Amino acid sequence: MITFATLCAAYILSQFYRSFLAIVAPDLTRELGLGPAELGALSAAWFGAFALAQFPIGWALDRLGPRRTLGGAMLGAVAGALLFAAANGFSAMMAAMALIGIGCAPVLMASMFVFGRAYPPERFALLSSLVLGIGALGVLAAATPLAYAVEAFGWRASIMAIGALTVAATLAVFLLIKDPPLAPRAAHIEASAWRDLVSIMTLKALWPLLPLTFVAYAVVAAERSLWIGPYLLEVHALDAIARGNAILAMSVAMSIGAIAYGPAERLLRSAKLTVLIGSVVAGAAFVALGVVPALSTAAVVVLLSIIGSFGMTYGILMTHARAFFPEHLLGRGITFMNFIFIAGAGLIQAVSGLFVKASAASGTPPVDGFARLHLAFGVLLLAATAIYVAAPTKPFRAPA
Repeated sequence: MITFATLCAAYILSQFYRSFLAIVAPDLTRELGLGPAELGALSAAWFGAFALAQFPIGWALDRLGPRRTLGGAMLGAVAGALLFAAANGFSAMMAAMALIGIGCAPVLMASMFVFGRAYPPERFALLSSLVLGIGALGVLAAATPLAYAVEAFGWRASIMAIGALTVAATLAVFLLIKDPPLAPRAAHIEASAWRDLVSIMTLKALWPLLPLTFVAYAVVAAERSLWIGPYLLEVHALDAIARGNAILAMSVAMSIGAIAYGPAERLLRSAKLTVLIGSVVAGAAFVALGVVPALSTAAVVVLLSIIGSFGMTYGILMTHARAFFPEHLLGRGITFMNFIFIAGAGLIQAVSGLFVKASAASGTPPVDGFARLHLAFGVLLLAATAIYVAAPTKPFRAPA
């Protein structure tokens, strides 16, 4: 229980760090002159560093265990938060976001590693959904509470305070997490990291999962962590607190959805069916935002909340993929999948930043520019879902 609580605390901070730019973006634009392309690059730096860190993290989880892997990496998040709070230019902020991304990179993977090693496979989806749901408190904190804090104390002091909390969480990881036993092969046989990666990439059952893995989390993360703030400001003219409240609504929906997916998967008895339903609903909500740009603010908040709740298929997609990994490659398997999730998020945020910048430069009204962005997100999600239909539901077992 102590290990679970410590992992949840670390994941709350990880979720905060991937979401806070939506609130402080207008301040960064006003104070430092950062435009849509720069904001997209900042978010992409977090996701890019996070994604690239997955490969050494997979090796470290299998060889060193989660305590040293997670605690060591979180020192980077501490350094990054302090640098971000003190930064006066784009380059320093890029470095800060990359450090924070590296520091957050092992948090969820360490949790899933513990669940995969210490609990029966049938509990993996429920435990993963629980930590995702509890971790979404960080998304909530990066909404209205952060908006109030920024108004009262400024964005620099607010991020400095989160850095102090990260120091406490890092100490807790080193002192309180207990490593589960390593698999025999992982403990005694040194395999080539490249050979292990090739073994995972050649699992053909995974291939139909990969497009949805690349897109599903990416479009939800891009909306919540980056574009929801500018969208609500430029299209619906909401002030900072009203934007924070709308972002909070989407964040609450994400938390509820993440928790609900575990029981839903057990009720439907199929990770694949659960993911299909959620992805179709979230994709349809994005399309609605795209094809009906003149929606009321209330309707927009409802659709964003639907995207948040139904779009949180991450844990169940990971559960589906986990069934195909051999035990001695569990750490590298789940981190490979996480690399696909986060690489998609980083790329889509960077590209969407360029898209928004190009729309503004061409004189496209914000209402039309954001409508096209949302339509693109919806089409991407639905297309990837169509490919996912071909995925096997579980590993093939030859008869004895």
